[in-house]
Amino acid sequence: MLFVIIGLIVLLIFEYQHVIDSKKFINDTEPYLRFLMEDDYKFLLDIRYNGKLTEEEVNKLYQKRIGTALITIVVLFFLFLSNLNFVNILICFIIGFVVFKMPYTKLKSYYNANLHHINLMLPYYLKGLEILIQHYTVPVALAKSIDTAPEVFRPGLRKLIDKIDAGDSSVDPYMDFAKEYPVRDSMRMMRLLYRLGLGSQENKQEQLLMFSRTISSLQNKAREQKYKERLEKMENKTMLMLGCTGGGILIFLLIAMMSMMQF
Repeated sequence: MLFVIIGLIVLLIFEYQHVIDSKKFINDTEPYLRFLMEDDYKFLLDIRYNGKLTEEEVNKLYQKRIGTALITIVVLFFLFLSNLNFVNILICFIIGFVVFKMPYTKLKSYYNANLHHINLMLPYYLKGLEILIQHYTVPVALAKSIDTAPEVFRPGLRKLIDKIDAGDSSVDPYMDFAKEYPVRDSMRMMRLLYRLGLGSQENKQEQLLMFSRTISSLQNKAREQKYKERLEKMENKTMLMLGCTGGGILIFLLIAMMSMMQF
């Protein structure tokens, strides 16, 4: 253990004296480990930081993950240096990989925790979008809705508009948006939007009426869900209050019985 501590101190001294440059090593190593970046990592960062991160900031966060994992592996390697074998080396890399995955897991947990909130917000966003569609085409209405949309939807909406502006007239941009926000009926609503954008002016009112009815149905479901959650919350509080009251009475009776027995 003493040798390990001395080794770590020597490494810190070398780092301080710029004999070794861990930051340069991490920056040089990071491109070779780029394949470890998760497909939805950038999307999750957009959700977490409301799309405010630049590409450079995303890369810095990923480099930080790589650096933390590499440092963890090196420290564990020194700790196992006196008893180095295949199993211990494997443990070093497994723990390093877990440390690397932790920030992504936290982002995923944050996203999953907010999916329910997104599910409740989607019908109200679509209602505002319906009003815009009455006066504009679907792509224009989507672009105009960005500023008033809930912040969580804005990164996905910008990607959707960019793909449409780039000339993609297929249903894919709409489906990509639905996949990014996989909540109740998101796929069906985006298909309706796509068809509404393709429809002729004569059929627009009929399709818009169908779109409006679907949104109203979603709003009713959202209200029912809110009411159900509020009712469950009140029931839980009532049960907790009854449990505390019953427990308090039981403790009081036990104390009274013990006092009587002493006399």
